[in-house]
Amino acid sequence: MRESVLSPAGQWRDKAAALLSLTKPRVVQLITFCALIGFLLAVPGWPDAVTFVATGVGITLAAAGAAAINCLVERTVDARMRRTERRPLASGRLAPVEALVFAVLLAVTGLGILWIRVNSLTMWLTLATFVGYAIVYTLWLKPATPQNIVIGGASGAMPPLLGWVAATGQISGDALLLFAIIFVWTPPHFWALALYRRDDYARAGLPMLPVTHGERFTTLAVLLYTLLLSAVTLLPVATGMAGGLYLLAALALNGRFLQIAFGMHRRYAHATARRAFVFSIWYLSGLFAALLVDHYLPWPMS
Repeated sequence: MRESVLSPAGQWRDKAAALLSLTKPRVVQLITFCALIGFLLAVPGWPDAVTFVATGVGITLAAAGAAAINCLVERTVDARMRRTERRPLASGRLAPVEALVFAVLLAVTGLGILWIRVNSLTMWLTLATFVGYAIVYTLWLKPATPQNIVIGGASGAMPPLLGWVAATGQISGDALLLFAIIFVWTPPHFWALALYRRDDYARAGLPMLPVTHGERFTTLAVLLYTLLLSAVTLLPVATGMAGGLYLLAALALNGRFLQIAFGMHRRYAHATARRAFVFSIWYLSGLFAALLVDHYLPWPMS
């Protein structure tokens, strides 16, 4: 009905906006940010500009394609949730075939760039990440178990490892450490969202932890994972990967995250869960930014 009063140019703008929304730009932005920091941390000085840019573009396009496939697969679930009911497929602004073609084009282009301009190992690992998120997590784990985000978190933890492999052509212990940080960060980040969106997930029939085990159990899980995260994020200092600047940032960020998690467990409120979710995004961004600053402006521990 709305399209009938729009000019052709207006209809194209609406279509382009819908397609962009399908890719979850904010999520993809964080993925690319972590991947490029992984790349920079892997090299002692300034990186090769062409490989660096190709890595960012390739991973961005592949991640956008995976997000579009996720929206395609979950369109009926999204339509039952207030948080996602306005997504292009859930609201009918895009047809499934349009989303599928768009997602495939993004993914194939991104993987092609990684294959041609970066290296084959990065391409294969990115493809595995794409399948893990868009297929294994979305189709199988998410509707099957309340531990979906724990198991499926492996796909979300891949970006810095992908960046590292793009720069060096191999997987190292430090790359796995970056992977571990995001892997442990994912459950408290996502469960905070699930807590204040519990009714949405229950309406959609998804077995998220707050739906299956309740608020008290979930806030305890968030607190325990945040404690574990605090320990894991100190490992770069223990291994010599990072120094004093990163240590100070990690201690400050962990202290604030633990404060929020403890407060949420002691006296739950939706506002506190929302605060935990929002802060977790700033937490991860700040942590990886601190790693980067420490890498180029090292402050030795002794």
